[in-house]
Amino acid sequence: MKRSVLTRYRVMAYVTGVLLVLLTLGVIAKHLLDMNGAAGFTSVVGIAHGWLYVVYLVFAFDLGSKAKWPVAKQLWVLLAGTIPTAAFFVERKVSQELESKLAQDEAPAVAEA
Repeated sequence: MKRSVLTRYRVMAYVTGVLLVLLTLGVIAKHLLDMNGAAGFTSVVGIAHGWLYVVYLVFAFDLGSKAKWPVAKQLWVLLAGTIPTAAFFVERKVSQELESKLAQDEAPAVAEA
């Protein structure tokens, strides 16, 4: 697996996570605080999150298939973009796991005498 596969997943996890937190705050402002302008904000952020979540799904699925994850882990990573702040925690765990694998794969082979 290439490092770029992990990098693009990480970028989309952060983008999706930030947009979902903003969307959650917008919905709170719109419905609970009855703020002016929150409806427009929520609409724009909701549309952006929806489209970018699809990109996140593609990149996360690609990462999971190349990392040969079991189905349960793959589903958890895919759903992380729908739970506010979950994408940040799942991304960190996945990155730590795969960074160590990538480091082992990139380490030069030591010749035995």
